[in-house]
Amino acid sequence: MYIPAHFDLKDLAAAQALMRARSFATLVSTGEDGAPFVTHLPLLLQDDAAAPHGRLIGHVARPNPHWRLFDRGAPSLAVFHGPHAYISPNWYTSPNLVPTWNYTAVHAYGTPRILADSNQALAVVEQLAAWFEASLPQPWSTARLPPGNALAQMRGIVAFEMPIERLEAKAKVGQNRLAADQRSAADALAAQGGEDNTAIAALMRGTPRG
Repeated sequence: MYIPAHFDLKDLAAAQALMRARSFATLVSTGEDGAPFVTHLPLLLQDDAAAPHGRLIGHVARPNPHWRLFDRGAPSLAVFHGPHAYISPNWYTSPNLVPTWNYTAVHAYGTPRILADSNQALAVVEQLAAWFEASLPQPWSTARLPPGNALAQMRGIVAFEMPIERLEAKAKVGQNRLAADQRSAADALAAQGGEDNTAIAALMRGTPRG
């Protein structure tokens, strides 16, 4: 990913927080024909003593041929899209500027490994469910399924893990602008409302000019 020095997010904790908050990712692997193969899916970041950047776990439907690339050791990239927002030139104090887009993103590189055992696949499903159900008033778990049903359903998926070998993180939030322009654009953006606008405005206010 192209990352100018002033947009380089070097804070590992901040990058990992983005990956956990925006866990619906884009997974890209190189196919046998050299073309990229892409799957959109939730990926859960976990701490791993053997992988300083952490590891990702997830699963794909068994009919999805993507997992066959994992079986061949295909290098892969998981893209996590953070908050993003349009920035109007009208929001700057300086004249003669042009529109831009402020955004955050993390790229995680690694080689997925298939978890072939049904119990391993079930553990992945349970961990994903526990993460996404945690904020619900009555969290669902596989314990609600009839005995043996959960393991039987694992035949329909292929679970995997991907130790992160390299991590890139970018936060383009106006660090290349004058401080007054960055502040005025942040104020105007926040006034628009909306989750992403509010998040980017907060980052613009909290990230000094590079």
